[in-house]
Amino acid sequence: MSPQAQDQAQSLVQSVDWLAIAPPTIAAVVALAVLVADLFVDGRKKALLGWVSVAGLALAALALLPLLDGDRSTFCLTGDADVCSYTADRFTLVIQFLVLGGALLAALLSMTTLKDADTNAGKDADKALPEGEFWFLLLSSAAGAALLPASRDLATLIVALEVASLPAFALVGIKHGDRKSSEAALKFFLSSVTATAVSLMGVSFVYASTGTLYLTEIATRIEDVDPQLHTLAQAGVVLTLVGFAFKTAAVPFHFWVPDTYVGAPLPVAAYLSVVGKAVGFSGLILVTVIALPSYGDVWGPALAALAALTMTVGNVGALRQRATRAYSAVRLLAWSSVGQAGYLLVPIAAAAYSEDAQKAIGSTVAYALMYAAVNLGAFAVAALVARTKPLNRLSDYRGLYASRPLAALVLGFFLLCLAGLPPGIIGLFAKVTVFSAAVEAGLGWLAVVMAVNVVIALFYYLQWTALLFRAPEGEPESHRVPAPLTVAIALTAVLGVALSGAPQLVLRFSDTGLF
Repeated sequence: MSPQAQDQAQSLVQSVDWLAIAPPTIAAVVALAVLVADLFVDGRKKALLGWVSVAGLALAALALLPLLDGDRSTFCLTGDADVCSYTADRFTLVIQFLVLGGALLAALLSMTTLKDADTNAGKDADKALPEGEFWFLLLSSAAGAALLPASRDLATLIVALEVASLPAFALVGIKHGDRKSSEAALKFFLSSVTATAVSLMGVSFVYASTGTLYLTEIATRIEDVDPQLHTLAQAGVVLTLVGFAFKTAAVPFHFWVPDTYVGAPLPVAAYLSVVGKAVGFSGLILVTVIALPSYGDVWGPALAALAALTMTVGNVGALRQRATRAYSAVRLLAWSSVGQAGYLLVPIAAAAYSEDAQKAIGSTVAYALMYAAVNLGAFAVAALVARTKPLNRLSDYRGLYASRPLAALVLGFFLLCLAGLPPGIIGLFAKVTVFSAAVEAGLGWLAVVMAVNVVIALFYYLQWTALLFRAPEGEPESHRVPAPLTVAIALTAVLGVALSGAPQLVLRFSDTGLF
């Protein structure tokens, strides 16, 4: 082998920092362990798989602690230690904490759902949810979601996106013989595959224009791209964003959301609403702010328009939900999540115009942390109500305070957080932060659109909150709440109250350290 060939081969050898990659690796290893253990565990002891999964996610989250002392990178080219595929910086750790924490809370909700499904199935084993497969899919998706914010090249980014997405398709359609579940999974799958195909075409255009897949290298080379390839590069920028826009449920890539949330088990819907969004937004941030800052004149206006359209369509869709319609509570949360995605897009769009892009991105991360805590809490209470009223209509929540006062108070608090009203101070704080990012970037028109949408959202959030404290129809029912569900509701409530008491912690925690 010639010396030149040896140098080229050596440059492909990458170092591995096992501590840096521990969080997603632990989730993946536990997923495989659960899948194998499912073959040998007796049917009456399947609940142990759930506890092992919860412990695995908790361990993966704890693995973030040793990484707090400084940035770490791995899978780096030996010829250039600054060019790496995996970086565990502050941004990565914050998003991984959000992802693994969200997956942990979804796992706690799932334990109750799986047990109820098994009980209701009785002797008909086909109607029970397959526990081993469920936990394997959830953990696999969480591993991919934890990998994505650390990815620093487009190939790893797309692979992580698909590892997070593919198990989610199966989770949505895991209810055997349920037509709504199968339809939701098919719609979710087909739309996601289309978005991914478009994104891959965009990645290929960017690679053809720059000759590299590493984000930092793309940022440098795309500024001096050959004029003949300028249009190709612009098309690549736009097409690359499509896959991540789909994951964030940005309009017009949102149409899968309501049916998917209704057809999926409630914990899976909760997981998609938080972890799915974290995956999409972290991918958008990495592609736009890290890889393509010089093309802010392309993606900035596009994301600003998407933000305005997404928040408007989402809030109007939530406003149109009828209280007596089946699954109207879940549909309202689905449309609400689309509206919230619009708010989350605002600071990313502002980063294209702002002199301090890191501060703008920090606003998105801060809002995402708030949204994750309170939205998972709202889904947890919805899962509690669904145990006795499976159609989960908004009218089913009337008089909830009479039968379950703590659950009603907690849900009311979560809804006020989402609306941005006291005592949900953290929701108000997060919205002001996002609003400020738009104003400081000179996007006054987008700030006005956001203000109008916040007012629209107040109506349906307050309408649902008021229902909780109205006189109940008939005698109030009370049932024992399973321990995992109680823990999930309590954790989200404590987190929401703590952050409302000290909202500055979120902004401090959201200092991304991307630059």
